[in-house]
Amino acid sequence: MSLIDAASQPLVPNTNRRIDVSALRYSSFLLVVTVWISAGLFGLYILAFYVDALYQDNMEQWNNVLPGLYSEGSATSTASMGLHFAFGGIVLILGSIQLIKSLRKHFPAFHRWVGRIYVVSSLGAAIGGLLFIALKGTVGGLVMDIGFSLYGILTLVAAIETYRHAVAGRMDKHRAWAIRLYALAIGSWLYRIDYGFWMLLTGGLGHENFHGLFDKVMAFFFYIPNLLVAELFIRPRTYRTSPVINGFCTVALLLITFFLLTGTYYFIKFYWGRPILDWMGL
Repeated sequence: MSLIDAASQPLVPNTNRRIDVSALRYSSFLLVVTVWISAGLFGLYILAFYVDALYQDNMEQWNNVLPGLYSEGSATSTASMGLHFAFGGIVLILGSIQLIKSLRKHFPAFHRWVGRIYVVSSLGAAIGGLLFIALKGTVGGLVMDIGFSLYGILTLVAAIETYRHAVAGRMDKHRAWAIRLYALAIGSWLYRIDYGFWMLLTGGLGHENFHGLFDKVMAFFFYIPNLLVAELFIRPRTYRTSPVINGFCTVALLLITFFLLTGTYYFIKFYWGRPILDWMGL
């Protein structure tokens, strides 16, 4: 059972199960729920901050967080980035819903319709981002252009394959590509989380207006490790791990969960929270 499927299962104590296995399962569940909530909140923030600025015709607001993102008179690049933000927010909100096993099992029609919206939004976000890079380039120059373009291309491929295998009834392959697509979708969320912690812990070491060493690493780091982890989820486990390894993994998962919870709290307090509440009229 993968981390993703574990989050969809009821947590019923089993006295016959080894304690280390149960601990690993509970820690896996906690991590997945944390990712779902945090990524969903970031998706709401994208809609509240970037898309609402487009709707309110206050495009200079984009540059408050990402300098140079908006330039007056560049209607095509602005529209492509607006497309990227709008669909990207939807992807982050819907992605976690699609991976809940009980919903897939008991409400297949709902899963299919949400899946169609999810795939179309993934395609829209990828196309919008790629078009923006082609027209204007990224703030980080060539390395970021390459890294982000590869990210967009991989998202396009994953979205197409997810839909193609679902239509053909190849559900194992559909599930595998859906997990890859989700791993890519949360990359934009992890990009902010990673930067936030790096700035907090190092004061911005290697961050030089998105041209520094850390910036160059982050152009690829926010999605390639996700895909490697996704492959571990996809591959079936055919062996029994020892209690020591399970214990080590449990501690690691709890530390990662604490890391993400701390980062989410920080971003909600200083960045995401106010725009979301204002957008909702609260």
